[in-house]
Amino acid sequence: MTTEPPGPSPGLLYDTKAGRWVVAVTVLGSAIAAIDSTVVGIALPAIGQDFHLSVSALQWVVTAYLLALAGLLLVGGALGDRFGRRRVFVLGVITFALTSLVCALAPNADVLITGRALQGVGAALLTPGSLAILRASFASGDQGRAIGAWSGLGGVATAIGPFLGGFLISAVSWRLIFLINLPIAAVVVVMAWRHVPETTDPTVSGRVDLLGAALVSIGLIGLTMGIIDEPGDGWGSTTVVGAFIVGALAFGAFLARESRAAHPILPLGIFRSTQFSATNLVTFLVYAALSGALFLLPIQLEQVSGYSPLEAGISLLPLTVIMLVFSARSGALASRIGPRLQMSVGPVVVGAGMVLLRRVGVSGDYLSEVLPAMLVLGAGLALTVAPLTTTALSSAPGDHAGVASAVNNDVARAGGLVAVALLPVLAGITGASYLHPLQLEAGFRTAVVIAGLAAAAGGVLSALFISDPRSRTPGPGVLVPSSSHCGLEAPPLALATAGTTPAA
Repeated sequence: MTTEPPGPSPGLLYDTKAGRWVVAVTVLGSAIAAIDSTVVGIALPAIGQDFHLSVSALQWVVTAYLLALAGLLLVGGALGDRFGRRRVFVLGVITFALTSLVCALAPNADVLITGRALQGVGAALLTPGSLAILRASFASGDQGRAIGAWSGLGGVATAIGPFLGGFLISAVSWRLIFLINLPIAAVVVVMAWRHVPETTDPTVSGRVDLLGAALVSIGLIGLTMGIIDEPGDGWGSTTVVGAFIVGALAFGAFLARESRAAHPILPLGIFRSTQFSATNLVTFLVYAALSGALFLLPIQLEQVSGYSPLEAGISLLPLTVIMLVFSARSGALASRIGPRLQMSVGPVVVGAGMVLLRRVGVSGDYLSEVLPAMLVLGAGLALTVAPLTTTALSSAPGDHAGVASAVNNDVARAGGLVAVALLPVLAGITGASYLHPLQLEAGFRTAVVIAGLAAAAGGVLSALFISDPRSRTPGPGVLVPSSSHCGLEAPPLALATAGTTPAA
């Protein structure tokens, strides 16, 4: 993902040694963030018990990362275009590794949350760089193969995450899920400097819109702080009201800034397309529902159903497997019949899978309670993700292809951020209630219904506002993404963080 179309390609071929090195570097680099995001959700109960945390503190462990990532993702792509995609990617990997060490050694929750926010900064630098490097490094005829391999291998790496993370948490400590990033990051940095060509976008001009990024970050922080602090402080408290006011003012200033800036980080004109705007609204709803439910599911499995972290991690694997097997087929189908049917039906199926999670209770029987929900949820995501991503990209003008990808990715992250902050509040899961199985079970059942309704609303919106193209032949200036990969670098392949928003 890059904020502008990549510059001239050095023309690497996929079937060469040099090409395979570049794919390996980008897979390992993006996998660091994806795996870490996946296992943090599984580690939340252990972290909460070690530090005696409330639900709001656990929310901050996740949302601190998502705030930095969502606020700086567009900046990360812009910096890579201007100063070198390899350089910014490596800087992101190093930042992610060093802040992982901070998280692993954290003596208390405040240091852990700070480390997670700084991890988000590193992820915002490396995440857009991985796909941008592939697009800029390979010859045009081999870009699709390289991106497809990156997506598939990244999915396999992410599938390993819950198993590996659950094992480390159960056998040793949750701290190892952060320490394991360090040796991988060291290998990625060495490989990148030796084997990845440096590329920039010579068409990019002007300064990076850092003020715009700061304003949207402040807006997200204000909104998130108000939602998370409300259960403890109340709607009328100075802290909550002040947070919402600051957030609203920052969002307003961001929109004003972007409408006047010579080089905006987010060209507002891209939203004039009803198809693009509707697709991103559906993205927000689906990923909000997914992230909110998957934030609470590992806690429910471990605290109510008695699963170990390893068992909780393994229980999520069917989602990843179904996505890996069927996403390309779903994309191919959408390219033949158009995206409207799948984008209308898929989110409803996702919602049905979430409602099925209501059956997960004290017995925790996997075959009768957990697996049916995972299968239905996975089927819904497989139907939805490929056409959703493709429509987000193809509905934007060709000169905004990179921005469209970045916006769709960021919208998914923002949906996860809002859901992790809001869903526990709506479901009554506050304070230390997650430590009391009966209270948590009641709140979880409410939460998954709310999440299911949000996902289904995305299907209704698709039926109303998404249209199939009249012709399968693209017009001039329209990007047609490969159906073999998913343009989002966030869940369902990056499952359990609510952050953690399908990896592509």
